[in-house]
Amino acid sequence: MLRKTRRDILKAGAIAAPALLTFSARAGVLLGSDTPFTLGVASGEPSPDGMVLWTRLAPHPLEAGGGMPPRRVPVRWQVAEDEGFARVVRSGTAAADPVAGHSVHVEVSGLRPGRSYFYRFVADGVASPVGRTRTAPAPGAIVDNLRFCFGSCQKYEAGHYAAWRHVVADDPELILFLGDYIYENAPGNGGVRRHLNPEPFDVAGYRIRYATYKMDPLLQAAHAAAPWIVTWDDHEVANDYAGALDEHNGDPVAFLARRAAAYQVYWEHLPLRAAARPSGPDARLYRTLNWGALAQFQVIDDRQFRGTRACQPPELLAEHRDYLVGVLDCPQRHDTSRTMLGDVQERWLLDALGKTRAQWNFLAQQTLMTPFAMIDPRHPEQGAVVHPADRWEGYPAARDRIFRRWAEAKTPNPVVLSGDIHAFTATDIHHPDHPDATPVAAEFVGGSITSLNNHPGWREEAKANPGIRFAENEVRGYARVDLSGKGSEVLFRGLADARNPDSTVSTIARFEVESGRAGIADAS
Repeated sequence: MLRKTRRDILKAGAIAAPALLTFSARAGVLLGSDTPFTLGVASGEPSPDGMVLWTRLAPHPLEAGGGMPPRRVPVRWQVAEDEGFARVVRSGTAAADPVAGHSVHVEVSGLRPGRSYFYRFVADGVASPVGRTRTAPAPGAIVDNLRFCFGSCQKYEAGHYAAWRHVVADDPELILFLGDYIYENAPGNGGVRRHLNPEPFDVAGYRIRYATYKMDPLLQAAHAAAPWIVTWDDHEVANDYAGALDEHNGDPVAFLARRAAAYQVYWEHLPLRAAARPSGPDARLYRTLNWGALAQFQVIDDRQFRGTRACQPPELLAEHRDYLVGVLDCPQRHDTSRTMLGDVQERWLLDALGKTRAQWNFLAQQTLMTPFAMIDPRHPEQGAVVHPADRWEGYPAARDRIFRRWAEAKTPNPVVLSGDIHAFTATDIHHPDHPDATPVAAEFVGGSITSLNNHPGWREEAKANPGIRFAENEVRGYARVDLSGKGSEVLFRGLADARNPDSTVSTIARFEVESGRAGIADAS
């Protein structure tokens, strides 16, 4: 079949060509006040025979109910082999339920493995934009190559989404998003645009905040270009939360009510399976996704189940900024019973790392794993070393169990993909018991889509840590990975100006990881 690139389909960030909107008598109604598809379409969770298709009906997206009536609405969907929908291979009707914000999550099955498909929805006679998606290769299939992009941290107020325009142009088969899809803070001044509602604490508030982000045409284009694999970090709920505690160690009952609302709305707005749908403040987001015999993605959640903060008094309140900068070491930080993932998820992950037979194994997660200490910036003259305790650095025993598992299980070609720190970083990860030996894995942090890291001297502090091969905190962007049986090429793609929606992009660093040789083989 003739393969058109996503650039052809989504030129200049356009969501769909009018010629494709021919599904019904009223399909000539395009995006505007008469469409319920103001938030676009998306796909995700590709499997060998299907994927999840998503949309949410919201003719007035900045209203708490999206401008929809309080009743279930039937939504027709189609999957076709061609963009003109002459060869429809799957179709059906789903219900957009007000309980789920009139979102639609269709778990399509029965498709052929390793194929591209087109999809669309119709509600009330109005056709949605057209999206392109694909299935994963068959289990164990030999796959020559895979291109995917990954990013994180897309604060609406900090910039425009030029990064997503360039992701679409890079034509990936997969897109990974590693947390901070929204930011929950109240509207601020000094950015390029402002959040459109107060800080959210309930379902209605979070729905408006997600709508603010998802109305962006460049973000919609990226969702329509390829299937996504997503996980969350903190800002989908509240800054630097840990389990049932907010950043101030406040009332856990009140915080869990907020977390329940945030988790529900996260699921409502992303292409996730029913298995990930929250029940109150609880959700299972960790899972594996396979790409034939070439790759497995182990997607984890390091927020929901993590233990209490180390080296800080439980009555911590206004002093929380000290905790964010870093803490002096203490015995509690090294307590082997402390966990970042929770006991159940950690056992699941260690088991997966032992069972995988994929040639490449990508740990898709939120925060920097590589050991990272720094001189206390509050009192540099004292030379005291502090540890950023909101990352894996605050849970070293839990981190080391994963590092040891890679070595003990001989997990093939482990690579960590990370976000959170708003900086491009490339590192070699070493065995905790053999720090001078060859690396056991590589880690790549793919910058941030827009969010800033303005800490003076951060680059120099980062490079002072063993294993860190590259660090850049003043450039926004994303990472692109070209994977084959022989190796993995990782490009850091930096924007000239994330505040400009038309910003150009360039490769600011390039890395190679060779199959059978852990760590970074070459950097340029």
